Amino acid sequence: MANVIELRELTKTYGTRRGLTGLTLDVRRGEVFGYLGPNGAGKSTTIRLLLDLIRPTAGHVSVLGLHPRADGVALRARVGYLAGDFVCDGRQNVRGYLQFLGRLRGGVPQARIDELAERLGLDQSTSIKKLSKGNRQKVGLVQAFMHTPELLILDEPSAGLDPLVQQTFLDMVAEAREGGQSVFMSSHIMSEVEAVADRVGIIRDGRLAAVDTVENLRTGAVRDVEVTFESPVSVAQFSEVPGLDRLALDEAGTTLTGQISGSPDAFVKALALHTVTGLRATEPALEELFHSYYAGAEDAPRTETAPAA
Repeated sequence: MANVIELRELTKTYGTRRGLTGLTLDVRRGEVFGYLGPNGAGKSTTIRLLLDLIRPTAGHVSVLGLHPRADGVALRARVGYLAGDFVCDGRQNVRGYLQFLGRLRGGVPQARIDELAERLGLDQSTSIKKLSKGNRQKVGLVQAFMHTPELLILDEPSAGLDPLVQQTFLDMVAEAREGGQSVFMSSHIMSEVEAVADRVGIIRDGRLAAVDTVENLRTGAVRDVEVTFESPVSVAQFSEVPGLDRLALDEAGTTLTGQISGSPDAFVKALALHTVTGLRATEPALEELFHSYYAGAEDAPRTETAPAA
């Protein structure tokens, strides 16, 4: 089985309100897939459909080769899930609560629970009802990871975590991938997805705006460039370079600024005709790419231009 998640023309409406429209997406075995979008874009709706927490209006869903509705019991034993609105309640302490959840999953060694709790800085002697938001999220992470599932489905997993714990979580995701697990992770925090994702899907208003590797998305992104020359140049010397736009020179004519999209090869060759004393080009962050796709006017999803590593 090459794909752990297959969605085909998946649509979900709530009366007259749109949830998802014609979503087609594959998530490959052994990869970390980052699912990006602002609140209300359709991320949580997608995840709830994957787990049969809600039912689609139209379309097809397959998770680990199974149908979420018909094979729900078998599927849940193989999936680790952290809800975006994870709630833990009860009178017991954290240890008792996690032991209870472990038994529901067929038994989880206490050593495994202890290991994860220690890494996240979670005190298992604390009463569940006294937990802060950040510590509740740690409980959610432990219960999702503790049975080493084939597939982790994580909805806004770092919500409420401090930066050090966020890094620990990212390490756990990377280790899961190295161990052969697959991860589907929704987020609006671009930096965490950029750090671990093999591929990224950007969702906008219930539709996919892009699906690609971070590297390929960057290839088509706009970069700001600034070049300093030993002697004055003219804008006309660079106006025909493909992908180069918004060119401007300083008063001395020795510093050229602009924006470039796509391959910089033609620009580099044009620069080689002059003596360059300084060169700066910004590397677009995933956050900038996300906002460009979300704010853009593209109607059709962009798909990969090269296979993911």
